[in-house]
Amino acid sequence: MFALKTMVEWAKELGAEYAMIKGKYELVSQEQLKKYAELAVRMGVNVQKNQLVIIHSDIENVTFARLIQTAAYDAGASNVVMDWTDEQSTKEFYLHAADDVIDQFPDWQAARFKEWDDAGAAYIHVISENLDLFKGVSSERMSHFQKASRTKLKTHYAKTRSYEIRWCLLAVPSFAWATKVFPHLSKEEALQSLWQLILQGARADGKNPIKDWENHARAFESRKKILNDSQFEALHFTSSRGTNLFVGMPKNHLYIGGGVIDKKGIPSFPNIPTEEIFSAPHKNKVNGKLVATKPLIYGGSVIDDFYLIFKDGRITDYYAATGQETLQSLIETDEGSYYLGEIALVSNNSPLSQADTLLYNTLFDENTACHIGIGNASPSNLQNGSNLSEVELREAGLNTSLLLVNVTFGTEDMIVVGIKEEGTEVLLMKDGDFQF
Repeated sequence: MFALKTMVEWAKELGAEYAMIKGKYELVSQEQLKKYAELAVRMGVNVQKNQLVIIHSDIENVTFARLIQTAAYDAGASNVVMDWTDEQSTKEFYLHAADDVIDQFPDWQAARFKEWDDAGAAYIHVISENLDLFKGVSSERMSHFQKASRTKLKTHYAKTRSYEIRWCLLAVPSFAWATKVFPHLSKEEALQSLWQLILQGARADGKNPIKDWENHARAFESRKKILNDSQFEALHFTSSRGTNLFVGMPKNHLYIGGGVIDKKGIPSFPNIPTEEIFSAPHKNKVNGKLVATKPLIYGGSVIDDFYLIFKDGRITDYYAATGQETLQSLIETDEGSYYLGEIALVSNNSPLSQADTLLYNTLFDENTACHIGIGNASPSNLQNGSNLSEVELREAGLNTSLLLVNVTFGTEDMIVVGIKEEGTEVLLMKDGDFQF
């Protein structure tokens, strides 16, 4: 009787889980979902004829992942590989796997990525937050495995950071995520509201999202040209929250953002949504205090109410009211994670910013305000950077690290001033919005 009862309970739990997964896709129209999937394929990775496409998705998002698969084949993909994950199984791994397993990343996993990269694959990542899932999991064990995976996949990540391979990251809601963002609403109302917010922020809620993104790209190009022509020696960020940060820039730096172009000349959009224009700071020329304005989700843990102190580029002090140990493990990943690899300008006058909602997700929250990236710098942020050796990139002032993690610090009253070599100051942002 006991075994039978257990199986019955298990079946009920499985049925309830399936109903929840199915239910979240009944709160958005199929037409909108198909447009969102097509946006990922056509603008996100810009699938080419006979190209291999890899879709990374949790099993909970099977409905949307399959729509992307269909859109990719319609775009001419030669094969679409579904690389399923399961967050609950990942949690069990962190909780119970042997220590020696936690400290390594399987060779066969690394071999998969090498084979896919060599074949010229495009990668689409579908994410969905569940902030409470990894509660009770050792941040140290998570950090160990993440460090092992980054080390084994170092070549793959280098190719993604330099946009040698095309990739796109986009999100769909979950009930757990939605009720975190909208705690005052019912589960169904919260999820429907989060769907609306995600599609709005991704500029995927209009009649023709592809055309909307083409217009979005043109605005990016205009501002990037002004910044790249100006070649500011430094940027000065101030806000009423306590940020007072000087960010020195390397010579011949490049601002990129919105769309990027790979070595074959094919454009793509790595992030949906994206509102940032970013470059790489000089590793040793960042000084002052940065006060984060939104929580940072790292390895399933929340870091909140925190600040960073910089001297000659290096993080010399830091504090987090929530997630201090996680922040410490992030900064101590390697020597490069004490320095910055990215500085991004983001206007608060965008569909996502105007929603004025904390989404507890870095992909969205970083695109509502200015942010920095702790860790690795992209060679794409330096003129002719993709053709320089690692030694030449270091000599130019670019940082190297196993990771790149973004921290949002923009505010509604943020002021950004560009400082030229001769000392001339140019107002770039006022009250969190572009002035050029």
